[in-house]
Amino acid sequence: MIVTTTPSVEGSRIVAYHGIVVGEAILGANVFRDLFAGITDIIGGRSGAYEQELGRARETALVEMEQSAKAKGGNAVVGVDLDYEVINNMLMVSASGTAVTVE
Repeated sequence: MIVTTTPSVEGSRIVAYHGIVVGEAILGANVFRDLFAGITDIIGGRSGAYEQELGRARETALVEMEQSAKAKGGNAVVGVDLDYEVINNMLMVSASGTAVTVE
């Protein structure tokens, strides 16, 4: 499935719009991971544990969005937007876009 942040797919024509599709992922943060991330932040460097969780949440949200697009009859998603939020020590990633059929 083609997934793009642009409003169209270059070289393809949108022949049908199927509506807005959304995928969401909410992951809890581990207490020990939080502690080590804090130490990393103090001494400098990147927090590999958080980067890994963020990547996993993003992938989950995108896959869920694609499944929703397929269920609506689309073969692509255009205008994709990714949003990141922290709610009560939980990481939330949402992906939204418009399911379309391209040819």
